[in-house]
Amino acid sequence: MHALELDHVTLALGGRTILRDVSFAVESGEFVGVLGPNGAGKTTLMRAVLGLVPAQSGVIRVAGEPVARGNAAIGYMPQIRSALAGRRVRGRDFVAMAADGHRWGLPRASAAVAADVDRVLDLVGASALATRPLSELSGGERQRLLLAQCLLGAPKLLLLDEPLISLDPNHQRGVVELVRRVQRELGITVLFSAHELNPLLNALDRVLYLGNGVAALGTVDEVITKPVLSRLYGSPIDVMRVNGRIFVMSGDVEVEKHDHGHEDEHDHDHGHGHGHAHGHAHGHAHGHGHAHSHGGGHSHDV
Repeated sequence: MHALELDHVTLALGGRTILRDVSFAVESGEFVGVLGPNGAGKTTLMRAVLGLVPAQSGVIRVAGEPVARGNAAIGYMPQIRSALAGRRVRGRDFVAMAADGHRWGLPRASAAVAADVDRVLDLVGASALATRPLSELSGGERQRLLLAQCLLGAPKLLLLDEPLISLDPNHQRGVVELVRRVQRELGITVLFSAHELNPLLNALDRVLYLGNGVAALGTVDEVITKPVLSRLYGSPIDVMRVNGRIFVMSGDVEVEKHDHGHEDEHDHDHGHGHGHAHGHAHGHAHGHGHAHSHGGGHSHDV
């Protein structure tokens, strides 16, 4: 049984087709990086898997079952940034908020919830953050707590939407290594969206690249090629491999360096499903990225 399967799925948002007749399957225990130009459908796809965006046609299945809101088998990390930085809530209480769906109020934690919170804090190496307020934590430390929230209730599929945004390269590396370690330890499936491939290179099993309404799923060597990416971007793309890193170029511009912001494709339904617990999407930050072209090529936001 596939962890996630799309069967001839079409997704639309605001009258615009995001994905058109797309079919692919993600296997159990895979770490899949989700990449593509800004607006290609990375966030919309995840929200469709959560049952928050209905498919225009086709079927999406999670562990063999059609998608539905509130699926306890899914843990979800939406794009959240600045709204968390000033909060005084303690790390333990913040994680516990996701256990029973409270968005702002502190939950009355049962013994079982408290034990689960302890389990996930330990799992992500954040036990020392339990009594510290979010406002005193670094971006990387807050990401650990967000990941801990996703892991409450032992989900089988994690949907992580751009968890590397606004983190420096060192913290990016730390988050990727942490997710990979947890994923291997638990044997779960991860879809990890990002605007750049390189931070994920050592963790990926396969990459899912979205663009132009279509999707390509395969190994890095199968997908990150001139023909495939040119089709997904709708314009000529070059792929350069230098010192173990991969650079995706349009003309003389590296296309993956121009979007560090929020994906512009939401339907603004803020009922964010945290799979097994609704409402750990505290304060959705809309930090839109802007493309700055540095040469003669064209900048495609990724």
